[in-house]
Amino acid sequence: MNGLTGTRRLARPVRLALAQQLGHAIDGAWWPYTSSLADELPQLISALHKPLGEIVDICINWSAMQGPRELYESVSGPKAARVGHPGRQRLMVVEGRLGCANLLVVPHMTSQPLGIMVMRRAAARSFSSAERGTDLFEIAECVMRAAQLESASWTTRMRAGALPPQDA
Repeated sequence: MNGLTGTRRLARPVRLALAQQLGHAIDGAWWPYTSSLADELPQLISALHKPLGEIVDICINWSAMQGPRELYESVSGPKAARVGHPGRQRLMVVEGRLGCANLLVVPHMTSQPLGIMVMRRAAARSFSSAERGTDLFEIAECVMRAAQLESASWTTRMRAGALPPQDA
């Protein structure tokens, strides 16, 4: 199996949002509670077991040597979201025996309102017109565009063998 024995009762639920259908540049998002991803990885694997089957591989697009970062480091308001650049988003590809999910990893220190908006957007949830008119939605859209571009670029490089995947 996945090295998990028994059931573990979690003090906090896994913050994971998945799209109904997988196979897109971004299929959802994972929002860990701390900067110690390794400590939270078993819960993520457990949560992904049902939709993906036994997890057989996990790849990330950043080095473990890189410190934590903000979701959108250059945003100071809606204007910055439109003209700024969100930087390289952290992605995780989780491959199971039944499917694969491309996840945006939301940094643990992201504010709750922005984290929720990005999680919903990454999982292709619907938004009201009022929500679409907010600064948070604009920022989430900008982050998603950057994540989708990074995902396309990263998977192309991985397939071409231009860079080795960084296994978790």
